[in-house]
Amino acid sequence: MLSQALSVLPLNSAELFSASALNGTAKKVKLASNTRQPNSTTSTHRIGPSNPSRKTQKLNLEVSPHRAVSAVRLMRIELGGAFADLLNEQGKGSGDNEMGYVERTLGFRTRDLDDRNLRLVTDIVGGTIRWRRYLDHLILSLCHDEDTFRCMEPLLLQILRIGFYEIVKLDMPPYAVVDENVRLAKVALRPGAGNLVNGILRKLVLLKESNSLPSPEVNGDDRQQARALSTIYSHPVWMVRRWIKFLGREEAIRLMMWNNSDPTFSLRANIGKGYRRADLVAQLEKLKVPYDLSAHLDEFVRIKTGMQVVIQAGLLKDGFCSVQDESAGLVVSIVDPQPGESILDCCAAPGGKTLFLASCLYGQGMVTAVDINKGRLRILKETAKIHQVHNVVTAVHSDLQTFAENNHVKYDKVLLDAPCSGLGVLSKRADLRWNRRLEDMEQLKTLQDELLDSASMLVKPDGVIIYSTCSIDLEENEERVASFLLRHPEFVVDTADRYVPHEFVTENGFYRSNPVKHSLDGAFAARLIRSQ
Repeated sequence: MLSQALSVLPLNSAELFSASALNGTAKKVKLASNTRQPNSTTSTHRIGPSNPSRKTQKLNLEVSPHRAVSAVRLMRIELGGAFADLLNEQGKGSGDNEMGYVERTLGFRTRDLDDRNLRLVTDIVGGTIRWRRYLDHLILSLCHDEDTFRCMEPLLLQILRIGFYEIVKLDMPPYAVVDENVRLAKVALRPGAGNLVNGILRKLVLLKESNSLPSPEVNGDDRQQARALSTIYSHPVWMVRRWIKFLGREEAIRLMMWNNSDPTFSLRANIGKGYRRADLVAQLEKLKVPYDLSAHLDEFVRIKTGMQVVIQAGLLKDGFCSVQDESAGLVVSIVDPQPGESILDCCAAPGGKTLFLASCLYGQGMVTAVDINKGRLRILKETAKIHQVHNVVTAVHSDLQTFAENNHVKYDKVLLDAPCSGLGVLSKRADLRWNRRLEDMEQLKTLQDELLDSASMLVKPDGVIIYSTCSIDLEENEERVASFLLRHPEFVVDTADRYVPHEFVTENGFYRSNPVKHSLDGAFAARLIRSQ
């Protein structure tokens, strides 16, 4: 059924990488464990004294570790098997995990990744993904031959993108960038690839130094202007046209600039474990991680840097806090969970909102978490134990439509955090903009209507359903609610004014966070009461 096929459209925290797919690509681009350069310092070495069972591997001491990891990770992202940051890793082993992918793909390991290199990988990969369309425009301009660009080997293209990003956006020392990316291309591919990288990057350096980088002119009809803006601000053309239509050109540009900025992350102190924001603040100060207190939610803090420090300190792994944007926390405020209530979370995994809801019950009541993805539901159950809220969380593996048809229990509150385009989280999910198509929007709207109809069957009289998304799109948000109310006149809008600050409440009484206005992820929620 449609809901079963599409209910996992938005990507979550589990990696879905196919090693066989990457190995096939590796063969195609002739990744050269057997094209080692005579002047490279490559030796047979046993990496990592803490793991004596590891087989001996080839070690290259000249290739920059963060560039090798970034290039391989970018290839994995394009194959659908990785994300643009390392936040899904569980701690100190993340660098070794990344180097394992390099070893299996390129045939050698580099020096181990230290904390600085891990941060560079996240910065470079995230930035390269965000600016991909613009970087490809520059690369194509310097190739002077579209066929050369279109037929470029995947790994070679990723190395060029990294070099272009480092020079144009990070302002790294240009000739050091050239030398190190040339070395990577020669060792991982062949001498001719290194020569090509050398020639193109040196052209780029000259153009940047003379302030002559090629940029498209924003002129012509609406379609031509949107195409130029999509290149300058590195977004798909269909998104740019859609935002100009709904938001206006200047607001669309501000939104794209926000999406291209370095994201700020929020941490939620886990009150379910008796851990308050004051405890989290004390730990952050001890770790020397700068923070700001949330202006909207009592248990949240914002951090711009230091996430790797937080991860390695074990604060996430041990359940003292969670990475959760304030926009998602405000959705839980709209639910307004109270001790003793029965709450249904319809598309629950990986469980960020589920865990927050459960912690607000203080051991009294129940959150039933339904999801079609068995693997992610297992992660939710494991995390609930770590967060010490498993006594009020029941996980159910089911398609929502089937669950609604077969379940006779009604709930006080039903949260439908619906699968959506994710257009509100493009700052953090750098890769998502390239994984969405205009055609997806129609499929998603049909799915959202189906899920809302199913969820409505599970609400008690005088109970509440909360429909939410992490999208800023009117068609996924206000229009879906309006359509639902026409089909279900037994539901009425309960204004969000009583649950979140007024600045987040629309004229129709819905909750909406605006990335540009509020400096949060974009999100939406409607609270609907069943009147009969």
